Amino acid sequence: MVFPWRTQDPFLFCAHHRDLYPKGNEQFGPATSLSGRNMGSDFTIKDGFRMYHGMTVPGFPSHPHRGFETVTIAKEGMVDHSDSLGAAGRFGEGDVQWMTAGKGVQHSEMFPLLNQDKENTLEIFQIWLNLPAKSKMVEPYFSMLWHEKIPVVEQSTDGAKSKVSVIAGAFGEQQALRPAPDSWAADDAHEVAIWTIKLEPGAKVSIPAAKSTEANRTLYFYQGTGLKVEGQEISDYHLMDVDSTAELSLVGGGTDCYVLVLQGKPLNEPVVQHGPFVMNTHEQIHQTMQEYGRTQFGGWPWPKSEQVHDPKRGRFALHADGREESPS
Repeated sequence: MVFPWRTQDPFLFCAHHRDLYPKGNEQFGPATSLSGRNMGSDFTIKDGFRMYHGMTVPGFPSHPHRGFETVTIAKEGMVDHSDSLGAAGRFGEGDVQWMTAGKGVQHSEMFPLLNQDKENTLEIFQIWLNLPAKSKMVEPYFSMLWHEKIPVVEQSTDGAKSKVSVIAGAFGEQQALRPAPDSWAADDAHEVAIWTIKLEPGAKVSIPAAKSTEANRTLYFYQGTGLKVEGQEISDYHLMDVDSTAELSLVGGGTDCYVLVLQGKPLNEPVVQHGPFVMNTHEQIHQTMQEYGRTQFGGWPWPKSEQVHDPKRGRFALHADGREESPS
């Protein structure tokens, strides 16, 4: 399986980042030498981690988006968000950020290495979900799905436990928190689902069939050994496009197995992508590039492109309207 992972409509992109960062330094970067790296575009794992586009702090300094949504699942470690609307946040340890880029926003996603006395493991998924033509120019928006509030379905098979985190959609009777209001996922008829699944050895999960015959469904087996799907053993770091109209049986193998599921009815609209911009026509992409050149989608109100927040701050979200929230 290549990086990034292939996705099906209505999804555009899925990247899985797992980095075993060392102890942090006073600048929240790695307390080790960065020599030998292609700094500014470091996507090759060296000594267990990558710097991505970060020069001091790993991550993705300020960059623009238009025409789609990002769903960022932070399984381990912390992510510091800042954007051109003046919004900011810190999330991690299972939290999810759902951001509608809409008509245009700049943001940064940095991975501050807050622990100076121990290693800083980071694991995140970033999923790009397309917006329909009617919603591509909506106002930018982001919401936080704190992990304490994300619904979880737990089951046990002869003492072996499984856990399904319902980030979007419904799993059986368990309904996810509401997504961003202009999202394709906001209409339940579109059957958009994002689930992460953990199976202990021998644990079983039965994925229910979708109601629609149109929904696409993809499974990403990203960690573990011996996972069986409908009785067939699957190698790790493998993706599977499966029939969403049939119930699907998963059985954990020799170690804990971890799976990401993406599902949804397709938009069936033209997709024209140029880097961080996703529209329906080449003319719209040209207009987007011209507008970004003029306006920078509001500019960058933060002192650094690699903006990170006070190390003493816990998880929080500061919205563009000044509203602030935290998990508590």
